[in-house]
Amino acid sequence: MTEKGRRSAVRLTARGAIALSLVATLAGYVLADRLSLSWLVGVLFVLASLAGVLLVNRRELLSLVVTPPLVFFVATLFVELGRAIGSASIAGSLALGLYGSLSRGAPWLFACSAVLLAVAWRRGLRDNVRDLREELRVDAEVPRPRKEQQPVYAPEPEGYFEPRVYGTARTEE
Repeated sequence: MTEKGRRSAVRLTARGAIALSLVATLAGYVLADRLSLSWLVGVLFVLASLAGVLLVNRRELLSLVVTPPLVFFVATLFVELGRAIGSASIAGSLALGLYGSLSRGAPWLFACSAVLLAVAWRRGLRDNVRDLREELRVDAEVPRPRKEQQPVYAPEPEGYFEPRVYGTARTEE
């Protein structure tokens, strides 16, 4: 963690952190296949997700902590689709491959989600949740302009095209 007053030079958006996690998970699948280390996928997924939550802007923590299941699924779907393309039954091979890969990855996914929530909560996720609740409050009044404040515009004649804002304010007589 950084000390108060000191900021890390590297900051990611939520999209950047999600992309980092996706690329690392795909690289994990490739390395795990080449090195015959099935656990490497999970380790790289957790490490990349943890790096993302540590480097992301604080206001984007909420977006980041809800995406690990989707990132893991998309990476797994992409890899298993690539494996299934050369088989006799693409749908059967894809379904079986997804089932096996997602089953092997479930403990890593749960561990990753728990670690991300703990780190994000410490970094300020609580404030993001509080802000979202305030925005979604049903009883919050939205200021609306009164009708007499809105200008009424007269339409231009049909076929009149000129590069300007169409309509002129009507003057009340």
